[in-house]
Amino acid sequence: MVLLTAKIMQRASLFVSFGGLVTTFVTTFLPLWKTMNSDLNEMENWYEGLWHMCIFTEEVGLHCKAFDSLLALPPVTLASRILMCISIATGALGVASTFFGLEGVEIGQGRERTKRVLLILGGVLIWVSGVTTLAPVSLIAYVMVVEFWDESLPDVMPRWEYGEAMFSAWFSGLLLVIGGSFIFVAVCMGDHEAKQHSKLLSQAQGQQPRARNYLKTEIL
Repeated sequence: MVLLTAKIMQRASLFVSFGGLVTTFVTTFLPLWKTMNSDLNEMENWYEGLWHMCIFTEEVGLHCKAFDSLLALPPVTLASRILMCISIATGALGVASTFFGLEGVEIGQGRERTKRVLLILGGVLIWVSGVTTLAPVSLIAYVMVVEFWDESLPDVMPRWEYGEAMFSAWFSGLLLVIGGSFIFVAVCMGDHEAKQHSKLLSQAQGQQPRARNYLKTEIL
């Protein structure tokens, strides 16, 4: 008995991809991509995301403000925002395409070839979604490291550091890449199972005439 079949692999890849898509969507709008705590005022914590800038104080709590102008955004933040939106769009289309390509989901009789194309399309879109999630978070991380070790800035000047949302973005990007790769594995497993099924069917059809000849010989 085979425990891991193409049907199980398809559903596992869809589950992983959907989890990565939800995590990417939430991470995109979190204001915790960057964090900064000044030694001059330890009562304040600054946070920055792709859409908001926040400050946390013990007296007021957390206060956030959206960026005023799209054109005034730093190029890295603007590019990251665009890539994350592309990631959400391609991920949603990929999950939908994969769902309709699942074995057991009825989209019409005799549409096995169409379902295979939908699975491949979903895998490609989900893989693109994972790459467009990993790219902006890695770019922001690189820029922060360069600015953190910039010797031209005075030591007393606070630096941005990694926030929790960056680790969440890395995790969601990996989930999407793994989910998309699993879909390709499921397609290959489905092709192998189809070949095995057709091979067994042809062997069974070839044995039927022999069984009839044996019956005729016994009657004679």
